Amino acid sequence: MATFFLIIIYLAFISLGLPDSLLGTAWPVMQSDFNAPLETAGLLYMIIAAGTIVSSLASGAVLQRFGTGKVTLVSCIMTAAALLGFAMSPSLIWLMICAIPLGLGGGSVDAGLNNYVAAHYKAHHMSWLHCFWGVGATLGPMVMAQYITGQSAWRDGYLTVAGIQFGLVIILFITLPLWKKAPTKKQDETYGEQEAARSEEQEGGTGKIKPLQIKGVKLALVSFLFYCGVEATMGLWGSSFLVNVKDLPAAVAAQWVSLFYAGITIGRFISGFITFKMSNRTLIRAGQIISLIGAALMLLPLPPAFSLAGFILVGFGLAPIYPCMLHETPVRFGKKHSQTIMGYQMAVAYSGSTLMPPLLGFLAAYTTIGIFPIVLVISAAAMLLFSEKLNVFLRREALKEKRSY
Repeated sequence: MATFFLIIIYLAFISLGLPDSLLGTAWPVMQSDFNAPLETAGLLYMIIAAGTIVSSLASGAVLQRFGTGKVTLVSCIMTAAALLGFAMSPSLIWLMICAIPLGLGGGSVDAGLNNYVAAHYKAHHMSWLHCFWGVGATLGPMVMAQYITGQSAWRDGYLTVAGIQFGLVIILFITLPLWKKAPTKKQDETYGEQEAARSEEQEGGTGKIKPLQIKGVKLALVSFLFYCGVEATMGLWGSSFLVNVKDLPAAVAAQWVSLFYAGITIGRFISGFITFKMSNRTLIRAGQIISLIGAALMLLPLPPAFSLAGFILVGFGLAPIYPCMLHETPVRFGKKHSQTIMGYQMAVAYSGSTLMPPLLGFLAAYTTIGIFPIVLVISAAAMLLFSEKLNVFLRREALKEKRSY
């Protein structure tokens, strides 16, 4: 039962990943069809991410009232309907309207599923969970690339992905009773005695401390902001950078973006096995360094093949960062507050998605999309910096605890 239930959660994460990469892949073609300026894609992405932030912040109350199963089902229905709306939109106004439910459908289910897996499963399950997000994110641009090759039929691409999403809705509806039977208080075997003691220490035993007052939370939130900023910027503007700077056809650029998401997907599958031998913190640091190298590779004046290598390296480097940071949440800050902090992390992560891609679009409109790799390098370096600051703080806290015993 536990394994079958985990498969359902994996399928739910495919539904989360499917829409995330479509807009950036299709935008070079959509832009000409709607006769829209380049930065309009940033505005649409901002609306989507804003909806996700709202639903992430409300996730604690929503999940507690309705349960993760029902929230997951309704969220999948919302995103499927929104994708269908994108395929049928006659104008930019309708795209903006459809972007609202597309964003709202992601936040609560993302926070709920992440917290459930972080609290009840081992680290490798978290990596594989987000690997399935990568399956959806990789499948999206691959489907879109097939439709925009030659005939530029981006609407058919959205229609196809909407159909896949509705198929997942049917599966989630049929398996809805499983959520009621699923265990809700199972202790994860990955929590050792020392980690459990740290959780109790963070919680303080009083229940009066607010999640944002827990030391280290703000550093973790900033790390999430820059992580999601890098990922979203790659997904939204990568294709435009390849088309306008590297002079690649739109269909080829879409395939390259799918390789970026493939790097994330394959990397998370592999990191799931590596978690048996390496700690989350080590994997986070290694991934950040690899993604920084990949971004720097795109910045150098090299042939397009090196940009392709940069895309794959950034994706491969980003792979372990997000799931490992999420899985560390109950360990770092205590399980008592983990659901609320998980929602905050989702909200701040999507704030990075909201702010950074539109900012790049605004700057590119007045300069050139060639600044794309510069923004990536700065963001990846900032992510590494704040993550290392958090590691230093956690080591100090651990030493204080040992001295107090």
